[in-house]
Amino acid sequence: MNELVKLIEKWSKDKSLDQAESSKQMLKTVEEVGEVAAALARSDKEALKDGIGDVVVTLIILAQQNGMTLQECLACAYDEIKSRTGKTVNGVFVKESDLK
Repeated sequence: MNELVKLIEKWSKDKSLDQAESSKQMLKTVEEVGEVAAALARSDKEALKDGIGDVVVTLIILAQQNGMTLQECLACAYDEIKSRTGKTVNGVFVKESDLK
């Protein structure tokens, strides 16, 4: 995984995306998330796989544009959720504080 992230970061630099405006990268992320939703709606596993990959690529570049790495962002998110309590309701995890 780390090697793929490095390859994507290099590709981004080669295309000067690492210096581009983050808001435009976020729009690209939202576009790709829409493609994931479309793949789910159509039960298209191949399009889903491609879409999820595309979302991760856009997030790697977004992090890079802001002087962060995917690994740092994931570690931050994990630190926040690792002790979180709650329960799964209709397939969605709901934090304990939101259950009240």
